[in-house]
Amino acid sequence: MQTSPDQPAQVRTVARAIGQWIDRLGVIWVEGQVTSISRRQGMGTVFMTLRDKLADVSISVTAPRTLVDSLPTPLVEGASIVVQAKPSYYDTKGTLSLAAREIRLVGIGELLARLERRRQLLAAEGLFAEHLKRPLPFLPHTIGLITAHNSAAERDVVEVGRRRWPGVRFQIAYAAMQGINATRDVIEALQRLDAASDVDVIIVARGGGSPEDLLPFSDEAIIRAVHAARTPVVSAIGHESDSPLLDLVADLRAATPTDAAKRVIPDVVDEVARVRAATDRIRQALRQRVAIEERLLHTLRDRPVLADPAAGLQARAEHILGLRERMHRHLDLFLQRANDDLHHRRARVRALSPLATLARGYAVVQSADGHVVTSVDSVTQGAPLNIRVADGRLHATVTGKDSADGESD
Repeated sequence: MQTSPDQPAQVRTVARAIGQWIDRLGVIWVEGQVTSISRRQGMGTVFMTLRDKLADVSISVTAPRTLVDSLPTPLVEGASIVVQAKPSYYDTKGTLSLAAREIRLVGIGELLARLERRRQLLAAEGLFAEHLKRPLPFLPHTIGLITAHNSAAERDVVEVGRRRWPGVRFQIAYAAMQGINATRDVIEALQRLDAASDVDVIIVARGGGSPEDLLPFSDEAIIRAVHAARTPVVSAIGHESDSPLLDLVADLRAATPTDAAKRVIPDVVDEVARVRAATDRIRQALRQRVAIEERLLHTLRDRPVLADPAAGLQARAEHILGLRERMHRHLDLFLQRANDDLHHRRARVRALSPLATLARGYAVVQSADGHVVTSVDSVTQGAPLNIRVADGRLHATVTGKDSADGESD
């Protein structure tokens, strides 16, 4: 369609073109929650508004009255349905709607089956793993609370918490706890409390209800928001028998809002009693330790070495004196034996010494060049001689010599 400021298209033409384009769209299945339903008197068409469970998006749906009346249970506001419909555009009002051809109510059995499939898929991703569970602080200073305004869950948590620990602080983020806005409100409140630096733990609390009422707390968006939170989250949704998927991803599951307050906030009376009991145990342990040390000290004082320290010293002194006497005796004996050995060795040396031979009257005769004279033939008449005796030397000259056979020169 060609248009210009000089040749604009007529509204009917545009509407007809849009209607023709939409009419070419095929049949689709749509899931949502009925927020309004209108049965006009005398008309064979029922008008409804179908809204997304998470986003703030809705669309009009028209259905034949006979189709709506043929449902096994009456169609009411808040019901979850699956519709087979074809998009339709109304030229006269310029509105888009879905023309329903088949309507299926999402019953409790179907809801539970869908929740089980969702639980299995999220568990396979590891969102419910035990090692991801964060421990709760022992004494939280500020507790974030997500609940409905002026609800019984709020009163239970706040009253029980302040009764158990009067100084505890609450930062409450109100949110719709059922209906089409519950998922969005709870996620926004969770993100706001998680961003607060002074909030130590977050409690999501609501009283009991039907499975349909608790359905938002099994929504995948809430599960992923709790998984991504940095602050520990406590799930206190419904009663003991209720089990939304929030219980599986939360760091702690409480049976009721009251149980959540008891498990998050310590009882000051119990803690004081524990402190007193611990103090008594410490005192008793100290008394026992002191008594043991006193007995050990008395035992040490009663020992003879402490009763009469000099007695021990006297015995040691006598022992040392005995050792000294033994040492002297052994030393004297050693020196005596060494002296005797020295005398024996000296006597042997003297016996072997030439001086001993000289002392017995012998002499050593040497020529002038130092050679020992052993034969009369080795010297000549008038040759000088050195004669070594025991106490010195004699200088002589050969005046004559006799041989062994008596001959003389």
